[in-house]
Amino acid sequence: MERKLVVAAAIVDDLSAPSVLLGARRSRPEHLVGMWEFPGGKVDPGETPEQALHRELCEELGVKVELGSEFVGPDDGGWIITDRHVMRLWFAQVREGAPEPLIEHDLVRWLAPEDWDSVPWLPGDVRIVEELRLHVGAGFRGAGT
Repeated sequence: MERKLVVAAAIVDDLSAPSVLLGARRSRPEHLVGMWEFPGGKVDPGETPEQALHRELCEELGVKVELGSEFVGPDDGGWIITDRHVMRLWFAQVREGAPEPLIEHDLVRWLAPEDWDSVPWLPGDVRIVEELRLHVGAGFRGAGT
């Protein structure tokens, strides 16, 4: 079975020198309530992954972002997050608006690297968080464009 593509953003405070990461706590569906994730969603027909990500971030958080580099995963460039989904992840910086939980989430929070383990990440996002941790020493190497 081919996995469905989803897109997400590692939203940081500054693409050139990131120090914090935005986490979003799920408010639905029931089996995901209370878990934290990288905001994003599905790619609609006719959309590029980047267009879908811009749309999802506007719908979910009320923000417009600048996309930085893609955080390429080990699974043919993506990140297998479930048996049915593969995720592509981009670094992003808010350019317009202030992130707030509009749909899908009930809380968003800026997390310093030392706080990443203080929230329960979705199982599929845990290894991404661990890989990001390896990039912290150089200020999230590769976050910029």
